[in-house]
Amino acid sequence: MAFAGPAVYDDACTRRTPRAGHSELEDQVVDPVSEKQFRTESDSMGDMQVPADALYGAQTARAVENFPISGYRLPPAFLQALGLVKLACARANRQLGVLEGEKADAIEAAAKELADGGMLEHFPIDVFQTGSGTSTNMNANEVIANRAIGILGGERGDRDIVHPNNDVNNGQSSNDVIPTTLHVSVLRMLREDLGPALVGLRDALAHKGKEFADVLTVGRTHCMDATPSTRGKAFAGYASQIEH
Repeated sequence: MAFAGPAVYDDACTRRTPRAGHSELEDQVVDPVSEKQFRTESDSMGDMQVPADALYGAQTARAVENFPISGYRLPPAFLQALGLVKLACARANRQLGVLEGEKADAIEAAAKELADGGMLEHFPIDVFQTGSGTSTNMNANEVIANRAIGILGGERGDRDIVHPNNDVNNGQSSNDVIPTTLHVSVLRMLREDLGPALVGLRDALAHKGKEFADVLTVGRTHCMDATPSTRGKAFAGYASQIEH
């Protein structure tokens, strides 16, 4: 599983502002240096200014600030598997009556978009982070919530429409979401990447076995020469090892 990166993080994406009132979404502000627009999002730890076009929120921005370690981000295969896990959780919550109607539809649509490889640019957190992967779990919750808010016609950060914790992460913990995502991503890569690659290697070795069927070589056993053999038999043996 190759890591994406190194990523270039913009210091401006994690500018802190004093907490002003208790509203979840403030007016957009403009950074005087970069002229980049920001919006203010809030969580239990206070306010964070987030790039206006970002789908992530306060906890993701804070994690980027707290873990500027390697510049490498989690690979797309992992993030897509995370979207698949969130989609499954949303469907389970719908069946349980925890999510209903248009909100459930929007969360499922946003999670599926992530599972299909969309919105990956909104996952800026370093691969070296909190041990349980809480930051990445919250990154997904915020991205899916804000995307769902957009689907429903709202403004990013308006948690009255879709809440990243109470709605997207309902009934979940990073300690089960992240390990499950690891298993799902490995399984998908085994089936979609490693499996086909091994089939190709097996076929190539088998082809060489036929090509070298008449090429004689000295057999070896117990660190000494043995009866003659062919290179074809050797390559056929390699192919059999891959097959079995």
